[in-house]
Amino acid sequence: MEFPKENFSEWYNEVVEAAGLVDKRYPVKGMHVWRPYGWKIMQNIDNFFREIFTRYGHDEVNFPLLIPETEFQKEAEHIRGFEDEVFWVTHGGLDELDVKLILRPTSETAMYPMFSLWIRSHADLPLKIFQIVNIFRYETKQTRTFIRMREVHFFEAHTAHRTYEEAEEQIKEDIEIWKQIAKKLALPYRIVKKADWDKFPGAVYSLGVETIMPSGRTLQIATFHQYGQNFSKPYEIKYLKEDGEHEYAHQTTFGMSERLLGAIVGIHGDDRGLIIPPEIAPIQVVIVPIVGSKKEEVLEESRRIRDELLREGIRVHLDDRDNYTPGYKFYDWELRGVPLRLEIGPRDMEKNQVVLVRRDTREKIPAKREEYVARIKELLGEIQENLYARAEEEMAKKIKEVSSIDDIGDVQGVAAVPWCGSEECGHEIEDRTEKKIIGVPVDVKKKGRCVICGKETDTVAFVAKPY
Repeated sequence: MEFPKENFSEWYNEVVEAAGLVDKRYPVKGMHVWRPYGWKIMQNIDNFFREIFTRYGHDEVNFPLLIPETEFQKEAEHIRGFEDEVFWVTHGGLDELDVKLILRPTSETAMYPMFSLWIRSHADLPLKIFQIVNIFRYETKQTRTFIRMREVHFFEAHTAHRTYEEAEEQIKEDIEIWKQIAKKLALPYRIVKKADWDKFPGAVYSLGVETIMPSGRTLQIATFHQYGQNFSKPYEIKYLKEDGEHEYAHQTTFGMSERLLGAIVGIHGDDRGLIIPPEIAPIQVVIVPIVGSKKEEVLEESRRIRDELLREGIRVHLDDRDNYTPGYKFYDWELRGVPLRLEIGPRDMEKNQVVLVRRDTREKIPAKREEYVARIKELLGEIQENLYARAEEEMAKKIKEVSSIDDIGDVQGVAAVPWCGSEECGHEIEDRTEKKIIGVPVDVKKKGRCVICGKETDTVAFVAKPY
């Protein structure tokens, strides 16, 4: 069975379900049950987050799910951004609560009352923490697995610094961390600065990490926010300076979610199903014995190979199911996106070899037993690099430079257009094209004339339909 990718929306839903990533039948809209295979992929991603953020000096924490309305109300701009999206808890048993509670839509209003207790002097800064939790948004649009959910598996890093300049350095460090994450997940991206009307509520500015799905729609897969003192002032997050004066801290955040898995599914998958980058694949190599007339000998050799690969730190699975043919097993593991398949049968044993099959190119590669472990490690690295390179190449094709607003509608992807930067012209671009200004790509300047007012500008706006 194949999954034609021409109709991306239908393909995406079918592959997510067929590959056993989640079960969407949970009786609350926008909430799914993670199945073992999907959860293992997500946990591999989470574990890398833990490793890299710890390496960069962040400590992991875990805050409560419920936030009092009194704390939520302290930052007025933040409330305006989220008040229509929160789930409210109004009763404890049959008793109406004196103070309503919300399920966290994000954790600023949960964390920052505690920051005001933890931060007393300049010696307490910088404060750098992160947590991996579920957040909740009352999503009223059409939900889509991993991409638009009401319950979201979420990563958030929060920092506090002495000065705005130190917070800016943190944003730069976050971008460096992101580059390593993108390589690990083999995801292409562009970083854009969000328009003022589209920035995170309460932020001085927001940066979005955008990728482009096969449908041509953009998907925001990470964000960096510079808060300045916009949260520290209402939450009284102050520190004692060396000169004895008190000053409000400057803050940043870095957020990512299960959307990363949605991007991996959509960008790397093909008509046969998923293709999981080796760095995060729960199973990097699947062994499929082709037993023929020598079942016990082939299975014994397969187990020996499995144990050898396990000792080398390779995530391997031996598919020794009796009631399925090798052809069915090939299909099953291709659907699940395992990077490498190792086939072994009586003829291979006679030749003292195994046959390796790449998921990304479907190339078959014989390898001698004395060198097959080294060859597997080489191939896993090559697959990782190939997935990233070809995804970047495909994404670049979906970004088109456009100098007239009339041409934006013809772009099946991102239109890069000259924009004067004014909110008035920005809204007119969105209204006339029925698309959205995704943001202004960082470090990109190109002279032109605004597609609305004709003013000379060197600012380029990315215009597209987002998820």
